[in-house]
Amino acid sequence: MSQDINKNAPRHFLAEDDLTRDEFISLIKNAIELKASWKRGEIRESLQNRTLAMIFEKASTRTRTSFEAGMVQLGGHALNLSPSDSQLGRGEPIEDTSRVLSQMVDVAMLRTHSHSTIEQFAKVSSIPVINGLSDKLHPCQLLADMQTFFEVRGHIEGAKIAWLGAGNNNMCNSFINTARLLDFKLNVACPKDLAPDDDLMQKCASHIELIDDVKAACEGVDVVVTDVWASMGQEQNSAQLAKILSPYQVNDALMTLAHKDAIFMHCLPAHRGEEVTASVIDGPQSVVWQEAGNRLHAQKALLEMLVA
Repeated sequence: MSQDINKNAPRHFLAEDDLTRDEFISLIKNAIELKASWKRGEIRESLQNRTLAMIFEKASTRTRTSFEAGMVQLGGHALNLSPSDSQLGRGEPIEDTSRVLSQMVDVAMLRTHSHSTIEQFAKVSSIPVINGLSDKLHPCQLLADMQTFFEVRGHIEGAKIAWLGAGNNNMCNSFINTARLLDFKLNVACPKDLAPDDDLMQKCASHIELIDDVKAACEGVDVVVTDVWASMGQEQNSAQLAKILSPYQVNDALMTLAHKDAIFMHCLPAHRGEEVTASVIDGPQSVVWQEAGNRLHAQKALLEMLVA
């Protein structure tokens, strides 16, 4: 029998719908309680003596800090690995790294260029694997985004969200997945050449609408969300993307079309004057700092679900 066959396979979080709707909502509720507990100064050691291995192919601020601090706050420890300071940089197959780490740590998180790398790692892993970001999806960010919405506006079922910008990037893909999972409506305003994947759109068709007119996409919505025009690794195309995406900039005029209590979200880092104006991201409707801080608590809840 192959050593890679594991009848007691671990639970992974590679995509939003690796959780059921009830599990997702339960995780968010626990994240909110973990945040309140942390603010009260309470000590929680649910992951005492547990270790998280973090593999970074891409640079990180929020992902590394939130996972590392989260493990400390739960009584555990995090190890940072990068190709430059591990055998990955010398050509070790990702599957071999997975097999080795499965013998040494309790959970692994990968932030990679290719989603297939995470899938290959998880396929042979005997420990839980978390997608910290890939070219396809950013599910940990959606946990934080949904936690933020729950805190600010309550349950998201039936809400309306407008996505402005590239429709084929990892954040838009994750919002599409989550719209179907949590039953909200997502308006995607994007250039036709940057439309979401057809298979994903068909899978989530009942909850997604492609809208050419950015004003129509924002009309009466509860959230307006965007992302940088040139994702990490696309910097060489930044000028071309800026030209294509400039009509999709989130500005005050568009925010006035949304619901009067609408909020603005952005996963960060942000480029003021490009995908969003400074007056919006630094304005009263912006929840981006709360959203960023919630990465810490949403991921603590995820770690408890997968490991504790």
